[in-house]
Amino acid sequence: MNDDQPIAAQLSELKDEHRKLDRLITELIEAGSADQLELARLKKQKLRLKDLIQQVSDFTTPDISA
Repeated sequence: MNDDQPIAAQLSELKDEHRKLDRLITELIEAGSADQLELARLKKQKLRLKDLIQQVSDFTTPDISA
């Protein structure tokens, strides 16, 4: 990610990356070609992306209670 990119573009990029990881994990599971360590690493990476997506989304959502 680049700091010069608008937040919406960064969010879109993160979501695309998350979808790609999800597809890769699914393909590896279905093919039975991934070891458990590799799957765990990919799933952890996917969770980190999900957390980052949530943080960016929260940053762009105005605080209504203020």
